[in-house]
Amino acid sequence: MRLRVCLPSRLFLDTKDVSKVRAEGAGGEFTLLPRHIDCVTALVPGLLLYVDAGGAERFLAVDEGLLVKIGPEVDVVTRYAVAGELGDLRLELTKLLSGVSERERAARSAVARLEAHFVRRFSDFGRP
Repeated sequence: MRLRVCLPSRLFLDTKDVSKVRAEGAGGEFTLLPRHIDCVTALVPGLLLYVDAGGAERFLAVDEGLLVKIGPEVDVVTRYAVAGELGDLRLELTKLLSGVSERERAARSAVARLEAHFVRRFSDFGRP
């Protein structure tokens, strides 16, 4: 299989002769093999493992994204990815997940402000 990992600004990884890809989706962890059926799935922040041509396991920490398998091609699109050793990636993943929590809090706060502003403006709508 051919594995490509794309970030918003660049191609992060493009490797051929991958014999296995393991990732984590919303429904849990899954493994893709070369003759696996074509699929599309949403990824959650976590570890992505692939086995290269030499049989070595390689690890990536990825943010949420999308994985598409069509024939021998596996494409991953994500906002953030980093390659490294498993222990180091656990630390990166922890940082990434804490950043997601902070972004979610900020987004929820912004939505609450917008809703409050909308309600105020709507209540002023009928007044002379």
